[in-house]
Amino acid sequence: MSSDTPEQTRRSGAVAADERPAGRAAVGTRVAAARSDGSSRARAPLAVAAAVAAIGAALTSYLPVTLVLGLGQLTEDTGSFTGALRAGLAGWLLGHGVPLRTDAGPIGLAPLALTALVIWRLARAGVHVSRAIGARGGRSPRAALVAAGAVAAGYAPLGVLAALLAGTGGPAASPVRAGATFALLGALAALIGSVRITGVAALFAERAPAVLRNGVRAGLVAGLLLLAAGAGAAGLAVATGGGDAADMIGAYRTGVAGQAGIILISLAYAPNAMVWSTSYLLGPGFAVGTDTAVRTSEVSVGALPAVPLLAGLPRGPMDGLGAALLAVPVLAGMAAGWLLARRLVRLAADTRTPPAWRQLLGSAAIGGLVAGVLLGMAAALSGGPLGGGRLAEMGPVAWQVGAVTAAVVAAGALLGAAATRTFTRSAAR
Repeated sequence: MSSDTPEQTRRSGAVAADERPAGRAAVGTRVAAARSDGSSRARAPLAVAAAVAAIGAALTSYLPVTLVLGLGQLTEDTGSFTGALRAGLAGWLLGHGVPLRTDAGPIGLAPLALTALVIWRLARAGVHVSRAIGARGGRSPRAALVAAGAVAAGYAPLGVLAALLAGTGGPAASPVRAGATFALLGALAALIGSVRITGVAALFAERAPAVLRNGVRAGLVAGLLLLAAGAGAAGLAVATGGGDAADMIGAYRTGVAGQAGIILISLAYAPNAMVWSTSYLLGPGFAVGTDTAVRTSEVSVGALPAVPLLAGLPRGPMDGLGAALLAVPVLAGMAAGWLLARRLVRLAADTRTPPAWRQLLGSAAIGGLVAGVLLGMAAALSGGPLGGGRLAEMGPVAWQVGAVTAAVVAAGALLGAAATRTFTRSAAR
């Protein structure tokens, strides 16, 4: 029998009651620590995560190309499974910007729709690798660079392998060039995803001067407005020449599947046509062969390949109501400047003082430079040779497009921003 007094029993019960929460807390701490240790042990090594992400990005961009080119090869007596696989590898390399060597000459005109798909998948690979190494939200530039470099290291051998396999009975590509291009593209695209998921992009945005942040935003808006205008003009031109495009597709004399493949290939080059149309609206224009020019003031072309997208080329210089399209680039810059000034006015609403002219005009000028770089890069990516001879020069001249875009957007943004600030101040009075 117990000899404890009632007072001792109450004290022991109180002590036990005090110890139970502490014991539960200790157990909970140990469980949380065990879970944390377990999650860290379950985390994939960097090399494995990078290899899986790179292979996944490669497959999701290669298989659609093989399907489309396989449909394009389906004629009455040609086309095979192995031929479709090799053609898919060649088209996949071309989408990365790797030129191909053929009997007709070099082919370097990359389908930008495929290029955009590749960049998106590689950016997602950068996100996945950053998560795998536990760098999500860490705001560590080093971790973002490590993730991007690991994706590039896993992606480069795939380019070398694709070049070696595509050269067996098909268009040839340099394995060294393919590996270097895949490594560079993999690093840059994966870096886009890694800096976003790690928070490094937000960190840089917070530390950058306000005039630079606003200028970059205005430049991106102006560039996207210009590309949207170019897409609309290209779509209208192809629609008006729809009869010629249908005749070109019918001239291939393929079955329904083959014609579907030709249409899909044309759609893969639709972003190229968008950039070319934007260059046309800006003034520099583009070439569809050596010694050719397609500008608002001049159209000089010779015999063209039977490509449906080329059915929308203008027949002559722009005149009449069509000349109003020349104002589109300036209007795009003015719209970007208007949005810039409206945003700065809203931010300054608390202090009831209009935004400083220095900040407003500085952001507008930076916006012109950003738009010029964006459109210049798009022009560089959209062109390239389509064989030897007169088709060795296709697309716009990148530096001309970039310079004209920077000047036009900067002027338009300055006008739009200055007018918006002036009218807003007058209305406030």
